Amino acid sequence: MPIEPTGQLARQLQEIINSNSAVDTNNIVTVLNSFLPADSRITTVDTGIVDGVYKRLGPNDMVLGKNEVVTTGLWSGNTGSLTTFFTSSAQDTGASGKYYLNVYNAATSSTTSEVQFAIAYGHVSGAGAPSLEQSDSSVLSTKATYSQYKNLLLDPTDTLFTVVTGSAAGTADINDIYVLNVTRARYKEKVDPGNWSLTLTSASVSLTLIDDSGKKISDTVGKAGRIYNIVSGALQLGQVSSSIYSTSASNGQGYGLFYPDAGVFVLNPSALSSSFVSAEPNKSLTAYQYNQRRLFRLIADGGDFQARSTENISSNHYFARLNNREFNFSNNPTFTTGSVGKFRNSTFEGDPKTYPTTLGLYNDSNELIAVAKLSQPTRKDFSREMNVKVKLQF
Repeated sequence: MPIEPTGQLARQLQEIINSNSAVDTNNIVTVLNSFLPADSRITTVDTGIVDGVYKRLGPNDMVLGKNEVVTTGLWSGNTGSLTTFFTSSAQDTGASGKYYLNVYNAATSSTTSEVQFAIAYGHVSGAGAPSLEQSDSSVLSTKATYSQYKNLLLDPTDTLFTVVTGSAAGTADINDIYVLNVTRARYKEKVDPGNWSLTLTSASVSLTLIDDSGKKISDTVGKAGRIYNIVSGALQLGQVSSSIYSTSASNGQGYGLFYPDAGVFVLNPSALSSSFVSAEPNKSLTAYQYNQRRLFRLIADGGDFQARSTENISSNHYFARLNNREFNFSNNPTFTTGSVGKFRNSTFEGDPKTYPTTLGLYNDSNELIAVAKLSQPTRKDFSREMNVKVKLQF
């Protein structure tokens, strides 16, 4: 004899209730919906389903894959302006000092001292360091530096760095470079284009360098990402673009190239030498000339390197909605007393209260994957509801 639908419903519900495992309200809803017409089925999208101490989030409780652009100061403590510059004598005179000079925000004896960026000098032929004819033990540091940044920043077909010029030719190849390389952890995803300035000073002469990204779209994209020209100008905070004074120095050559995605500033020594005699590198092949120190003195005397970092952060938002009849009891052993589980606080009889402090997010295997802490314990009872927003960034 066939079983009537109501009998089937009762049997299936009884099987769920009689199961040895905890009752899963998802299964109850599934069974009920199998006997209801499509327009009368139970939905749990907005409220989720409570299963013991767990509540399953529905599609409307989640906003996934939201991208945000976050910009912060580039230097230690997320400050946007670096005004003091220090070096380490141990590093400067050590083996690495032949290649680059680390620049710190404070004296290296200070507990707050951290490397902010490095300065290097490179020459395509190795000028500024002893040749092998002069010393068999020469490491050819300037040649190695030029080659390193050429391989990092230039396309395979390019053998020299190229800057803009004020002439009809439009560009000029340069054989030597100064390089500012921001510490990787500082610039996160990229140095923010159009939001940095570097002041160089010697005696009474000052020069402020920025980039030409005010038009917001890069003219060139290379192996290391976007490329902007370094120009003379001033930041105009709050304006669409900065003020550009000159795209080239008095010698007709551009000041250099800015690679925001690599955190690298490539400066043209010839252009800087048009403003500062002290910026002219010593290209002798008889000994290590440590030309990076020349640029450091200009930066230290300038006393102002403003810059910001930018990164795109993906985030998921989860909304935990605790209705008035949910989560009003606790598994904490202090909640009850005695073998029969009486409320320790007699006023909880008929009106229990909890004070949630922590919310856990679990996957379908009941594995804890994230914990959110409330700023303070919040009262929850039959007359109160809670909405908790959890934001996961990655």
